[in-house]
Parts: sequence; C-alpha cells; structure tokens
Amino acid sequence: MYTVNQLAKLSGLTTRTLRYYDEIGLLPVSKNESGYRVYGRDEVDRLQQILFYRELGLSLMDIRDIVTDPSFDALAALKSHRGKLLEKRRQLDRLIANVEKTIDRKEGKLDMRDEEKFEGFKERLIEDNEAKYGEEIREKYGDRRVDGSYEKMRDMTREQYAAMEKLTGEFNETLKAAMAAGDPAGDLAQKACDLHRRWLLCFWDADAYSPEAHMAMARMYVDDPRFAAHYDAVAPGAAVFLRDAMTVYTGQK
Repeated sequence: MYTVNQLAKLSGLTTRTLRYYDEIGLLPVSKNESGYRVYGRDEVDRLQQILFYRELGLSLMDIRDIVTDPSFDALAALKSHRGKLLEKRRQLDRLIANVEKTIDRKEGKLDMRDEEKFEGFKERLIEDNEAKYGEEIREKYGDRRVDGSYEKMRDMTREQYAAMEKLTGEFNETLKAAMAAGDPAGDLAQKACDLHRRWLLCFWDADAYSPEAHMAMARMYVDDPRFAAHYDAVAPGAAVFLRDAMTVYTGQK
C-alpha cells in the first residue's frame, strides 16, 4: 500500500496531480482505517496505464473513459502500448540516423545521397501530421489504418511522391474552378471528388476505400476547424463545397 506522498515519489507526479486524478474519477483512492488515502496494487497498475496513455498524447478525459470501461483489457492495452512505443522508437532511430548523416556530410565526412535526404523529409511530414491530427484520425479510422497509411508513405519512391504532389495541385486547381462554377453536382466538382479519391489512395490501401469512408472524411474536413482551415486556404468555403460535392459523388447523405 502507498500513501499519496509515497506514490507521488514513486511515480514522479505531484501529490496535487494524484488528488486531481481522484477528483475526476481517473484514479480513485480509498481510505484506510486511520483515514489516510492509500493506493493498492490495482491503483498502481492503473496509474501505469494512465502514464502510458499520457505519453501517447491522449487527454485525461479520454484516458478516464478508456480505463474505466468495463471491457478494458489491461494486458491487451499493454501490448498495444508496446507496439506504439516500438514504432515511435523506430521513427526516432530513423530521424537520428538521418541527422547524423547530415552532420557528417556538413563536416565533409561523407556524401549524403538524395534518397536519404528524402527519407528524412517524409518522416518529418508523418510526424507533423501525427502531431496535428493523430488523435482525431486514429479515433475515427483506428490505429491499423493510420499506421498503414504512414507505412505506405514511407514506401513511396521519389517518383511516386512527385506524382502525389502533382495530383494534389491538380485537385486544388479543379476544386477552385468547380467553386467558381458554383455547382457541387457539376462536372468540375465531380472531377475534383474523383481526384480526391485518387489522392486518398496514395495513402490508403484499395480495400480500405469505400464511399462511406470517403464521405466521412469530407464531413471531418468541415467539422474539424483545422481541416476546414486547410481546405479553406485553397479557396474560402472549399471544405463545405467539397463535402456537398462528395454527397453526390459517393451517393451518401
């Protein structure tokens, strides 16, 4: 058994943090016969899970919902944590190796190939996307699809990446032209939707695509202010227009 002070010292958290976890129902604590707050083995194990989820960037409210769910499987959660941490370690190892090679090239110790520079650039894009949108897209599409999308990007050749960027530019220009025409059901708008589908398939496996998933993505562009801002930078109102055009393209309401 641990008192609040003892568990704080053991975990590296403050006593205030532990009391707050108790207040919000994240880590409830009981009192012993002397009236002291004490933590048993179950509470220590739960705190370990909480700290794992915090490391992965989840909010305290989301963590509470997860660990208090009657169907929560601690062993399965630990295995999932291990997989994510190993992937994070692999990403860090790749970035460290890339930085070290860049330093060596700057110091004249070796000549860094363009392909190696390109690998580091892709990793940075993946990390930026995960930091900005990771929580939302993982909640909506699941870890397996998101991680698979990242792996597909890592496997892109320079030529495939260039083709993806060209497709992005064509989509943006077609979307702007469709908005100028003003008809979400028009030929230009539907062409923009098809270009968007082709763009998605640069990252999604073919069997992951469905009209329902495509429409869900278009709705998210409107519902999430960050996605909306990204598309509205192409043209004001683009997120809403694309969603409306997508209802026609996918046949989804």
